[in-house]
Amino acid sequence: MLIDTHCHLDFPIFDSWRDQALAQARAAGVGAIVVPGVTAEDWGRVLVLTTTRPEGIRLYPALGLHPCFMSEHRPEHLTRLAQLVSEHRSELVAIGEIGLDFQIEDYDAAAQTELLCDQLQIAREAELPVLLHVRKAHDQTLKLLRQLRLPRAGIVHAFSGSEQQAREYAKLGFKLGFGGAISYPRATRLRRLAAELPLEWLVLETDAPDMPLSRWRDEPNQPVRVAEVVRIIAELRKMEIEQVAQQTCSNALALLALA
Repeated sequence: MLIDTHCHLDFPIFDSWRDQALAQARAAGVGAIVVPGVTAEDWGRVLVLTTTRPEGIRLYPALGLHPCFMSEHRPEHLTRLAQLVSEHRSELVAIGEIGLDFQIEDYDAAAQTELLCDQLQIAREAELPVLLHVRKAHDQTLKLLRQLRLPRAGIVHAFSGSEQQAREYAKLGFKLGFGGAISYPRATRLRRLAAELPLEWLVLETDAPDMPLSRWRDEPNQPVRVAEVVRIIAELRKMEIEQVAQQTCSNALALLALA
């Protein structure tokens, strides 16, 4: 089984072809998809979508406030997040997508950091893992994680850090999400990490409809492409696809407690 640990299947772009996307993913061996929320407005949509049970594939919700949408977040949204986590604790598999993005224009590092700390605390109290979005802020994120020591760690989505940063995340129990970026030949450092880091640290993802693979760069990404991600990783590591699929599936199942 393949697991897409990060797919925004709730986004409106999928509305006219969501069933088709799920059918194609299922046919490619995808058995589970984690659907993270990014704003308070999205949470209801995520929860409704993930209560459906398409034949042969399971959808799992995560809820969070994404650092790229700071202008949409309000203080009361944190209160609402804590309430929803309490109400849906048995359904949620993570708090996310949350994190720090110091690459976006005119970012407010202090505001992002405060929001992340508040959400990490919610995750800590609920004993849930987190789905982290981190760009140009790995050292700052690692510092926060060392301070809080989350009981269930999480996934660094679309990992873009260094080998040393990868090792520091792994020490804290985190897995590293690899997706479409490794399909680009110029992504030499990322492809080397996908080839050389311990396979026990890796999980698969698409970030659909974003981060399309090189062969489909002009199309919306979709969960079926996780099958191409696992093929590329296997090729880079000179391993059988089944071995990579089995280990990354095991990694995701254990970390997220998927049932």
